[in-house]
Amino acid sequence: MDDLKITIDTFSPDDVRDFGYFIQRQKKKKGRKDYELFKLLLLKKPLKSQELVERLYPEDSNTVAYYALRKRLMQQLTDFIVLKQMAEDPTAGSTVMGLLSLARYLFDSQAERLAWNILRKAEKIASQNEQFGLLNTVYNLQIEKADSLHADELEDIIQKRNANKLISEEDERANIASSLIAKRLGHARHQGRYLKFEDTIQEVLDTYGLTQAVSQRPSLLYKLMQIARSAVLIRKDFYTFEPYIIHQYQTAMHTHGFSKAHQYYRMSLLYMIAHVLYRNRKFTQSNQYLAELNEALQKEAATQFTTFFPKYVLLKAANDAFLRQLPEAVQAMEHLLSHKKITLQPKDYLAAKLGLSFLYFAQGAFQKANHVLLYLDKTDKWCEKIMGLEWVLKKKMGEVIIQYEFGNLDLALDQIQAFERKFKEVLSQPIYQNATAFLQLLQHFFLQPDIASRKAFLQQVESSLAFGPSEQEDLPSMSYYAWLKSKMQNRNYYDVLVELAAG
Repeated sequence: MDDLKITIDTFSPDDVRDFGYFIQRQKKKKGRKDYELFKLLLLKKPLKSQELVERLYPEDSNTVAYYALRKRLMQQLTDFIVLKQMAEDPTAGSTVMGLLSLARYLFDSQAERLAWNILRKAEKIASQNEQFGLLNTVYNLQIEKADSLHADELEDIIQKRNANKLISEEDERANIASSLIAKRLGHARHQGRYLKFEDTIQEVLDTYGLTQAVSQRPSLLYKLMQIARSAVLIRKDFYTFEPYIIHQYQTAMHTHGFSKAHQYYRMSLLYMIAHVLYRNRKFTQSNQYLAELNEALQKEAATQFTTFFPKYVLLKAANDAFLRQLPEAVQAMEHLLSHKKITLQPKDYLAAKLGLSFLYFAQGAFQKANHVLLYLDKTDKWCEKIMGLEWVLKKKMGEVIIQYEFGNLDLALDQIQAFERKFKEVLSQPIYQNATAFLQLLQHFFLQPDIASRKAFLQQVESSLAFGPSEQEDLPSMSYYAWLKSKMQNRNYYDVLVELAAG
């Protein structure tokens, strides 16, 4: 496949717009061929190389010029992405790399006093943000340029470099440990074994002498919790993950805390804790951690606000919905989607859309719920690429149920059958056993709506669906079951859902 096309397809609509401004920043150039090629590669139906050549050079089909043009466009894309990453990088790594490049340029231009000032600035930022690998590069350049009149004392630089080298090696061991932990947890997950993430993590940390470093290094703690959480999200083992991550966070807070440079890691951990509490149906406690996250957000830079504020609103709205504050949840979600100062990333945008559709449905506003899903303006394939297969399954399930509420039984049945054909291989996996059973129950119910209140159907439901302990039951799965139960009891869906969530 075309590498340029692959790169461009990763762009969001905002990225496409911004790149258009970026590539045409040189106003004196008109009719840019590289921009024309960019627009052609944006087309949904990929064009073959010869077709692209003919469209760009209709008079002489200049293949040599076309390949030179491709190189120029790739360079433009690279420059744009680098600048974008620098602006969005919460770890300041891009800033340090930029300062290093500037310092080298200034040294080459004989501006040594300014170059050394830039190097000191790079050293400070790298040190504050735990960019130990880059800090080592800074020290090596300082040592190389130590003969300058504006240089620091060479002995001092060497001493700092040697001390940093020890921490940098610890960072390397941490990367190895993180990869090993991820591999072991992934292996256990694929074999269907119970995830002993706490034991697995501790064993690897002990092996690489990193146990103490976890509480002292926010970046390492964040990375380990992120790996464990990824495994937990797939197996939905939130119940055992909750006390573990809370303990790790509190230990870090009580030992070394989180400096200003480490607030990104602190906010990430606060969100993880709030999310696992939500999945364990401890909505009030989840909101308490979200309040702490929101307080931290008010003090942070715009880049971190844009990263965390949408997640904060999404999770707060979900908590509030289960705390019988449905109007407030709907209002918060609507405001997020219409917020003029925040451009939602594709993942947050899709999560907000599906979340708002669920909230409308809970209100009984089926037309609004359907409208949100209908005008996503994204294909299921694109949504799966951004959100994963399970998100698409939830969306399709929601569409089926909405059609039933509209009275479109034939359409709802057709959607189920298309759903089962398309995801046959996926639904055959043990983890989706309940989803398969639920679809079959829906078909029985749609074909004979009057069976819902019969005892035989209740027995069929109980025998078809595998329920875990009530306090550990998966919340999204419960939301769909609550709808079926509301039909069986002839009660309001939202009331049934809130009661089930309350145990």
